[in-house]
Formats: sequence, structure tokens, C-alpha cells
Amino acid sequence: MNLIQAIIIAIVEGITEFLPISSTAHMKFTNPLIGLQPSAFSDLYEIVIQLAAILAVVVLYYKQFFDFKKIRFYTKLIIALIPAIIAGVLLKKHIDAMLGNLVFIAVVMIVGGIILLFIDRLFTRPKIHTQDGVSNRNAFIIGCYQVLSVLFPGLSRSAATIIGGLQQKLDRRTAAEFSFFLAVPTMLAASVKSFYDVHKTNPEVFMKDNMTLLAIGSTVAFIVALLAIRFFITYLQRHGFRIFGYYRIVAGTVILLLLWKGIIHA
Repeated sequence: MNLIQAIIIAIVEGITEFLPISSTAHMKFTNPLIGLQPSAFSDLYEIVIQLAAILAVVVLYYKQFFDFKKIRFYTKLIIALIPAIIAGVLLKKHIDAMLGNLVFIAVVMIVGGIILLFIDRLFTRPKIHTQDGVSNRNAFIIGCYQVLSVLFPGLSRSAATIIGGLQQKLDRRTAAEFSFFLAVPTMLAASVKSFYDVHKTNPEVFMKDNMTLLAIGSTVAFIVALLAIRFFITYLQRHGFRIFGYYRIVAGTVILLLLWKGIIHA
């Protein structure tokens, strides 16, 4: 991975992490388009810059994250995180195999897009309008929805958890913000696990040049994500999910065509 490739992937991650269009899918599709071959470092890089992008949530919502009087806030995040941890441990081989299957990811992109076309019609009567109104039960069920994004790369973690929130009667803004909050411990756990695995099997990855790329990419992803979060919350409240559904269908179809023509390879 060179500097230009690192920056491109970081920009893609920062833009797509909080939109319901799957940052994982976009990074996996971008890699072959810019000539980046899979490697232990590229896998580590993709996970860590996701954490960097998600740390933008901590900055924008710092009052939530650093109000230590509200223990329930942290409790709900831990409860919501449990299903994904269990799924990640038990189904690691399946997850790794699916992450390398671009055809599968493209199909999931399309199916997820079709679902988003109808989401605004399905959930029209929210009852929970603040984070304080989210119960432990709501949090756990949203966490179960997050497991779907673990099992089906390309579905989008944010899409799965936001839909879970809407199904639990959260309004759009509250569902989106809970999805953002849940992303922080989720990606922190994934980053720690990735660092441990890579250090154990490929310690040479942690050379100075790679760590420099990781630092630059993390900074770029963080800055771009700050802008993307503000855009998404405003757009979602005004317009809903339909445009993201159409985008996913088009993007997934284009990737399938590129794979079929041999322009990129699965």
C-alpha cells in the first residue's frame, strides 16, 4: 500500500462509515480499482481507520460519552455489543470467507438497497425520541440486528442497527445516533482483536512505514467522518432512506458487471 492508496481508502471509509451503504463493501470494491492487493496490513488498515472514523462520534457527542453520571448510557452500549462479540467469536471463519467474496458482497448491497426503499413506509409511528428513552431491551435487540451486518458483509452495520432502532420504535435521529454510539465499542473491540491477530501471525506488518500510513489514513478518515455525520443526520431527518436504497442497487449492480467483465476480480 502506498500513500495515495491509503488516502483514497481513508476518504472512502470516512464518507461511507455512517451512511447505510456499507463502508466495508466500498473499501473492498475500491481496493482492486486502485490496484491494491489483499494483505495482512491492508486488512488491519481497513479495520483501524474504521475506528478512527467512528471516533468522530466521540468528538461530536462528547457530552454523551463523558457524562459519567449516566451509567445507563454505557450499560446499554455493552448490552448491545454482546451479540456481535458472540457472533464474531463463533463465526470467524464464515465472516473471513464472506469478506473475500466480492460477488456475495455486491448481491448483499443490492438486497439491502431494495430493503431501504421500503423502510420509510414500514416504520412511521416512533415512540422513543431521546437516548434516555432507549431501554436495555431495546439496546439488546438493536445489537442483534448488528449481528446481521457481521454475517452478511455489505449489508452495512449502520443500516442494520438503524433499522433495528426503527423497529424498536426509535425515531430516525435517535436510531441513527444510537447506531453511531454503538459503533464506538464495536470497532474498538474489532481493532484490538485485529491488532492482536496480526501481531501474533505477521509482526513484520508493524514496521515504521506501515504505521505512518496508518496514522495518516486514520487522520483523514476522522476528518471526513466529522463532515459525513452532520450531513447524514440532517438528510435523514428531511428525506429518509430511499436515495440510499437506489444508490446501493446501482453500486451493487455496477460491481457485478465489473466482476463479470473481468475488470476487477473476486
